[in-house]
Amino acid sequence: MTIKLYNTLTRQKEVFEPIEEGKVKMYVCGPTVYNYIHIGNARPPVVFDMIRRFFEYRGYDVKYVSNFTDVDDKIIKAAEEMGEDVTAVAEKFIQAYHEDTGALGVKKADEHPRVMDTMPEIIEFIERLEEKGYAYESGGDVYFRTRKFDGYGKLSHQSVDDLQLGARIEVGEKKEDPLDFVLWKGVKPGEIFWESKWGKGRPGWHIECSAMVKKYLGDTIDIHAGGQDLSFPHHENEIAQSEALNEKQMANYWIHNGYINIDNEKMSKSLGNFILVHDIIKKFDPEVVRFFIVNNHYRSPINFSDAQLASAKTSLERIKTTYQNVSHRLTETADLGIDAEKWKGQVDVHLETFNREMEDDFNSANAVAAMFELVKTANLYLREKQTSKNVLSHITEALDNMAYVLGIKLSGKNEMLDEEIDALIQERIDARKNRDFARADEIRDDLKEKGIILEDTPQGTRWKRV
Repeated sequence: MTIKLYNTLTRQKEVFEPIEEGKVKMYVCGPTVYNYIHIGNARPPVVFDMIRRFFEYRGYDVKYVSNFTDVDDKIIKAAEEMGEDVTAVAEKFIQAYHEDTGALGVKKADEHPRVMDTMPEIIEFIERLEEKGYAYESGGDVYFRTRKFDGYGKLSHQSVDDLQLGARIEVGEKKEDPLDFVLWKGVKPGEIFWESKWGKGRPGWHIECSAMVKKYLGDTIDIHAGGQDLSFPHHENEIAQSEALNEKQMANYWIHNGYINIDNEKMSKSLGNFILVHDIIKKFDPEVVRFFIVNNHYRSPINFSDAQLASAKTSLERIKTTYQNVSHRLTETADLGIDAEKWKGQVDVHLETFNREMEDDFNSANAVAAMFELVKTANLYLREKQTSKNVLSHITEALDNMAYVLGIKLSGKNEMLDEEIDALIQERIDARKNRDFARADEIRDDLKEKGIILEDTPQGTRWKRV
């Protein structure tokens, strides 16, 4: 099994080779929480949740971290307009983010760090950059010396000279060089602030993720991901900061998803064509919205419209109908062996195609096509006069595996919330500690009935939906 992915850093597909065998350390840039997320904001969490699920399905232990930027110019402005405290605004929209992405089938990250909770690490990071000569204080602000870092521009494939042409110093800035970017902002009247050696202030945007990656995943990680718009300057600046400090490559693979257009036009505030997920899922089943997103290659731009969602709804219903028909026949069928191996072989071909497409840079569009081929085969099999329980089980198992990777539910058995599952797993752990193995087994069996499979590992109990 070989997984290939497109690495923005090298602009080519590469074979994925983890830092540690069988494990993936993955960081995804999360939202700035000053409003509800729009459909464009929803694509990264859905896409990278799917990629995470595929790694898990392939047996990897994934440490998945996605941050919240909970202090920023936009949040401060929103708080002023709403007449609320910055922390209250951030908390409100973090909760809204979890509700919206949860409705889209996105699993919570292993860690959801917030800037406000990472302030000591951020300040220390900047102090150490200053000690190494990469950062300097000027008028209460702290800047990064961009030219001092030799590799600047390697992610966006731009030279420092080319970048210099478009760089300028804004009014009020005190940079040594137009290319330098801010690490720490001195406080302005009425703003939220933290104490530091440079005075009261708050961090710049780029330093936040560098500090969080280092704190939760280490100096070098396997995959750093985010929207295409973050490639420059955000991710470029992350690389500069992290590699200047740690003297190690920050991430081995950089993955970026493409844009979502609205009715063939790029989303923009000036056009007023932003559509909030909060509103979309009142009109369309959120699972349909997710299926629409994953039924496209993650790097390709996609066009969002009501017609596209209606088409996705029809396609998803077709898959679910076949799954339900097979499941219903399964309850009525004896374990016959009529041409079982032949039909199981056809099912395996479609599952292998699905896996192969996902292994090729997570080509979910082609993977969904393989799923439809399996649906066709399943419907043909249902027309047979005699069917085998063995084959029917093989079909549902294959469809369950595909559905898990794509993050869709084919039956009503996956309705448990993550928090409910975690609580039962903890109860099972406690039962085993108390040598109440009957209760521990009962919990495992109950979860299995609801489509939740447990796996006990040296690192703890892992679970997945099927």
